[in-house]
Amino acid sequence: MTEKTKVQVRRVYDTPARGDGARVLVDRIWPRGLAKTKADLDEWCKEIAPSTELRKWYSHDPARFKEFTRRYHVELKEPERSDALDHLKKLAKRRTLTLLTATKQPEISEAEVLAKMLRR
Repeated sequence: MTEKTKVQVRRVYDTPARGDGARVLVDRIWPRGLAKTKADLDEWCKEIAPSTELRKWYSHDPARFKEFTRRYHVELKEPERSDALDHLKKLAKRRTLTLLTATKQPEISEAEVLAKMLRR
């Protein structure tokens, strides 16, 4: 039996936890008020983030999350994002992967959409 990939979602502002594994920021825009030295990231994968147009349309409106997810899945098929997704899959196979986002509601963010895809 193979071990299930462990992918979790956290806010980038939260204190790093012992079991975070690889910590990857998946937002396109750097988090407001966070010094790069305090972020404690392994990498910033902004190529995986939704387009500016999609991000602005969505505006983290819970009523739009289902449609946001559908549109984001379409964007993830674009070459640059597809390559970035493959990279995250490789990271997740090696160890725990923590996807970080600055949003106040990470459960309705691109990080959550990605985590569900990576857990499959």
